[in-house]
Amino acid sequence: MGASVLDLPRSVTLAAWLPHVRGGTALAERAVAGVTDDDEPHAVVAHDGGWTPGSTLTDLLLAWGMPGVAVAAVLPVPGDVVGVPAQVSAAAVEAGECVLVETPTGAFAAVPDVRSFGSPAEPGHLVTWRVLPVPAWTLGVMAAIGSLADAERELREALRTATEALDRLDVARWREDAVAALASLRAEPDVRALPPGLEPRRARVLALAARLRVIVELASDDDGGAVNLWQADQRSAALRHVDHAARRAMCAATLVVPG
Repeated sequence: MGASVLDLPRSVTLAAWLPHVRGGTALAERAVAGVTDDDEPHAVVAHDGGWTPGSTLTDLLLAWGMPGVAVAAVLPVPGDVVGVPAQVSAAAVEAGECVLVETPTGAFAAVPDVRSFGSPAEPGHLVTWRVLPVPAWTLGVMAAIGSLADAERELREALRTATEALDRLDVARWREDAVAALASLRAEPDVRALPPGLEPRRARVLALAARLRVIVELASDDDGGAVNLWQADQRSAALRHVDHAARRAMCAATLVVPG
């Protein structure tokens, strides 16, 4: 079986690349290709005037891809903002993601504004990264996320929960595309969008977390054979736990705090 495409949020791919760019234009362009994938070229704007009109994602990577910069991707949802600064929490929750950086000149958040166009058969996306200054965030995110080892252990436990949820599904009633998507999860993940120098444990956690989020999405589209409201609520709670673990793990796998 061939490799399955690793479906990561744009913010996760961007945050994973930032510590590996180190001011190199060739690496920045490779990172941009990984972040944009099939999107139209991404734009960058800032509300504090720090970026000129027409700024590109390459400009952002070259500015932030340097030694001494802390970075993390966060994937907030309503009621679980996982350390996102209050100044950008509403926008980040609406987007479902953002990138946090802390540089020698200040701390910033980059929130992607994604606009879809085209048809279901040929979809397209216009993406604008909105950059805003925020207070120092590293301690808050580290406290909310914990260590990568802790996140990986929780992820393994969540995998068992997800497996039990899937076992209760009547697969014969699923859409054909859902069955195909589930089958693709058994293939080795295609990690070409990630930086080649990424620590193996971080890459492993990102791959597992991405797969779990796909499982949650598939399982959430089916009633799981629940025969009453209590069973449906129990199953929904289990899937929320799995998704929380996957989002936390993606943040932990991208969190880099120098020193």
